[in-house]
Amino acid sequence: MNPDQTEIRQAIEEWVIYRDSGDWDRFAELWHKDGYMVATWFKAKASDFVARARRAWGEGFTSFHVLGGSAVTVNGSRAVSQSRMQIIQRAPVHGVIVDVMCLGRFWDAWEKVDGQWKLLFRQPVYELDTMAPVDLSASISLDPELLARFPMGYRHLAYLQTEMGFDVVPNLPGTRGPEIEALQALGRSFLAGEPPAFVQP
Repeated sequence: MNPDQTEIRQAIEEWVIYRDSGDWDRFAELWHKDGYMVATWFKAKASDFVARARRAWGEGFTSFHVLGGSAVTVNGSRAVSQSRMQIIQRAPVHGVIVDVMCLGRFWDAWEKVDGQWKLLFRQPVYELDTMAPVDLSASISLDPELLARFPMGYRHLAYLQTEMGFDVVPNLPGTRGPEIEALQALGRSFLAGEPPAFVQP
């Protein structure tokens, strides 16, 4: 990796550590001033996302992120990265404590500001998930209609979060399909110098 790719990869790793350990001041510093975050349960400016995540963490919500490899493409002061990741969330569903494990990628856009790479946009790509009771002797029956409302890549995560009271976004990108194709096209335009159309007002 060149120095820019190395710095971005370090920031990707710091994002996970700071977010999952509640280090909110350093977590906030990773974001661009115009940063924007998309998640299953939230689409908003980075500052609002940090505040919501901090509040959920303080209320005892349990979720963690595990990273794998990254691919980083840099063009001048802009970059796009994809990082293999896993989201793990624990909560009760129909009275049974379960773990949901969701495999996917962090799709990120970066901009270099005053010599530092800042996260401008993060869109998780959800590819595959499972749900299992923490107590392996327990059993759980899911509502098939609720489960079918969400894409294959995160339907169990969405089911759990719906049970927790969140309004889950129903059409986020997965491995294939028009959503991921549109995201990739926006990334190419961004690297080519076009205005960052994925950033919301």
